[in-house]
Amino acid sequence: MLKILHIVLLASVKYIVTLPYAMIIGLDYKYALLAVLTGGIGGFLFFFYISKPLNRGLMRMWPCLCNAIPNSIKGRYHAWCITRMKKKPKRIFTRRNRFITRMRSNYGFWGVIIATPVLLTIPIGAFLANKYYAQRRHIVLYMILSIIGWAGVLSGLVHLFPKVFF
Repeated sequence: MLKILHIVLLASVKYIVTLPYAMIIGLDYKYALLAVLTGGIGGFLFFFYISKPLNRGLMRMWPCLCNAIPNSIKGRYHAWCITRMKKKPKRIFTRRNRFITRMRSNYGFWGVIIATPVLLTIPIGAFLANKYYAQRRHIVLYMILSIIGWAGVLSGLVHLFPKVFF
């Protein structure tokens, strides 16, 4: 039971490695597949529906947090608080931001849907889907179908190469 819970929690964050990992630690195939699907779909739903209120609440809380910093520490973090209290800070393109922008511009909606379980992680894919494509009608259904499809692909790989996983 503890192994199944472990697999469900791992699948909700890093989906692609979970089914082979479940097979390596000795979990029965049908329970491993069920745990991976439950974790992937549950993780996506959790992160998809929590990302918008979390982001909105964080943006509202920055001024309060900066005002709550004690004066002994405030000198150290003064510049940080000033940048956080502005409405729109200047956009700094980090490696991760460039990757997300490139994914969205080159591959768009379907790229995020297909790449989330494999290249992106479930939380990042859910955040991107909610931020950029929440107005799309069947975004949740498409993402769940993508998670199920990748489970089929990973299941096929486990059956094609049984000596590696058993």
